[in-house]
Amino acid sequence: MIRSFLLILFFGVTSLVYAQIEDQPLDSVSERLIMIEGDSIFRSSVSLDEVYVFGKLKFDNYQEKLHYYILRRKTLKVYPYAKLAAERLVELNDSLMKITKTRKKKKYTKKIQKYIEGEFSEELKKLTRTEGQILVKLVHRQTGITAFDLVKQLRNGWRAFWYQTTAKMFKISIKEEFDPVHVHDDYLIEDILQRAFAKFKLERQESVLDFDFAALNDKWTNPIEEKE
Repeated sequence: MIRSFLLILFFGVTSLVYAQIEDQPLDSVSERLIMIEGDSIFRSSVSLDEVYVFGKLKFDNYQEKLHYYILRRKTLKVYPYAKLAAERLVELNDSLMKITKTRKKKKYTKKIQKYIEGEFSEELKKLTRTEGQILVKLVHRQTGITAFDLVKQLRNGWRAFWYQTTAKMFKISIKEEFDPVHVHDDYLIEDILQRAFAKFKLERQESVLDFDFAALNDKWTNPIEEKE
């Protein structure tokens, strides 16, 4: 039953908005310009992606080490599904904007859901309860919307309530948010993702949530001791 629930949850997500920063024109033609292959814009510098330098992992005891590596295995397993969900939401919304009739919108949405289900249903059925909860968190990381609200938008409030009630039977909350600022395990998940991105083990997809990983790392690795 939990496998069927995870399938319903995964195929019930709906919206995402990406923002893009436009290139700024140069103020002076006297600067030395650079043409990047595949680009039509001359630039005075080359923009590089932000890079994090990671220290060696340190654990206070064996249990902490074991917890981290189990969390890493599960996170690396479910992240591709959360990334796929965000990509499919963009595609779905772009297409729905071009469709004016409500009936045709519903028909197209069902078509996309069946397509995704045919591609990944067998893999999603293999997820455990903890992997399912991590997936819920990562969907929020990638879209900025909880799985509960996504189901509510796509279906209706009653279905979202029913999914949440059913999920509680398996100790899964589809209202769960990804909060690495206040939840240590969520910070560990972000650390796992950033290290995997840096080593090209996972394809990077930025979170739409507003948090600074460098600040998070400082917060959790160098906690301020409470004053007596």
